[in-house]
Amino acid sequence: MAKEPKISFQDLEVGKLEALLLKIQPLLEAEDFQLLDRVITTLVLILECIQKKSMSIGRLLRMIFGPKTESCSNLWPKDKAQDKEKDPAAAPDGQSSDSAGAQPPSGKRKGHGRNGAEDYTGAQRVAIAHQSLKAGDPCPRCLEGGRLYDTRQPALFIRVVAQPIFRGTIYELMNLRCKRCGAVFTAQAPAEAGTTKYSEEVPSMLAILCYGNGMPLTRMESLQRTFGVPLPAGTQWELLWEAAQLLMPVFLCLRELAAQAWLLYHDDTHIKVLSLLKENQARAAEGSEERTGMFTTGIVAEVDGHRIALFFTGRKHAGENLDAVLEQRQEGLPAPIRMSDGLASNKLKTAQTRQANCCAHSRRKYVEVIEAFPEQCRFVLETLKEVYKTDAQTKEFMLSPGERLIFHQLHSQKPMDALEKWAREQIEQKKVEPNSELGQAIGYMRKRWDKLTLFLCGNQALPWTTIFANKSSSGPFAIGATRCSIKRNGARWWATSS
Repeated sequence: MAKEPKISFQDLEVGKLEALLLKIQPLLEAEDFQLLDRVITTLVLILECIQKKSMSIGRLLRMIFGPKTESCSNLWPKDKAQDKEKDPAAAPDGQSSDSAGAQPPSGKRKGHGRNGAEDYTGAQRVAIAHQSLKAGDPCPRCLEGGRLYDTRQPALFIRVVAQPIFRGTIYELMNLRCKRCGAVFTAQAPAEAGTTKYSEEVPSMLAILCYGNGMPLTRMESLQRTFGVPLPAGTQWELLWEAAQLLMPVFLCLRELAAQAWLLYHDDTHIKVLSLLKENQARAAEGSEERTGMFTTGIVAEVDGHRIALFFTGRKHAGENLDAVLEQRQEGLPAPIRMSDGLASNKLKTAQTRQANCCAHSRRKYVEVIEAFPEQCRFVLETLKEVYKTDAQTKEFMLSPGERLIFHQLHSQKPMDALEKWAREQIEQKKVEPNSELGQAIGYMRKRWDKLTLFLCGNQALPWTTIFANKSSSGPFAIGATRCSIKRNGARWWATSS
């Protein structure tokens, strides 16, 4: 049996691959060479990653397929078991781990995972009366003359049926013709038939399926043809276009409202548009150097406790689209907070905003090198875990933005200061090589520190330093005051300034 050939990555040098591409280029068509160039570029990237000694196979798989999760409980899955071994009180009924090992753990049994009747919010409900009995009748089984009464808790039976996404009905309207004058009299269609071929719900459902759940129009066309109710993709597009024109005033109103937001998120994703692809081919033939990229920009705006999501598809980047939205911002409003990553395509040219960066992006840098620097990365992740826990509490207490700011200043300032001090010492005291992967993660965080910690500043830095529980006291809440109270879920926290 022939042995499997061994792959030697040392033979595949980057320089040799690039030289090979230059030799092959005259022999291939432009499109074929571009495809080959992309394949070689991907291979070169993988080779460079493998050649780094600090690059593990696990990290390479995460780069190719994406990470499953980045939570601390999954990064250190053995911690819970070790904690139970160390802490006897963690065993059920207060027993030690040795004595509790023979008994099953106590507590509520996990759910079976089935959906209850309350989960079927869109289902039609039909009340069924008993076929032979009613309230007040004597009980057929009772020997003491008991009477029946309505429990007001009906037994539930759920029935789910299948049907095409779009169901058609043909109304056969009788035609009567006069034998002498030829006049035709047609029966009137019932009210449920409507006045148009496609009801108002059809374009709405098309939009939900196509743009909300990613189902192509051609696939819906094939599915409807199978069920005998044809709905061509071209017709679907015409219905969507007509509906979009009717909804355009709503979009324009939402865009104007979004311009007044105090907090904005925005980012780009690549997309393919057939009409723009044709433009690219024409521009390539003309030798034009105009932009050929295609993007969909998503903008989420926080306005008066609501979120507005806007999408723009075309050649403009996220920064350009957000600039256009903020042109409608009212004068006199403070500069909004803008959350995005540090790509140049997200930068604004005209509008004034306060830039914030996402801590999750910085945190991911440490997750990627945790195998090479476990102790240092664990300190960073555990510190950020406290901050995320505090943020979860602000949502649990349903705090307003002002209350949330103060709560973070009281609970997140200390761990973030400790993290900033640690990062500074690692570089200044030369505990970490700046060009190493850990050094680059620290450099990324330090470079963006002000933007990563904007959640501690708000519109102004408040000098809150102490907080303590007081359920009996009361007082008004005001940002910037010397004293304030935050009351949620029956408890009251008091904050005093330094």
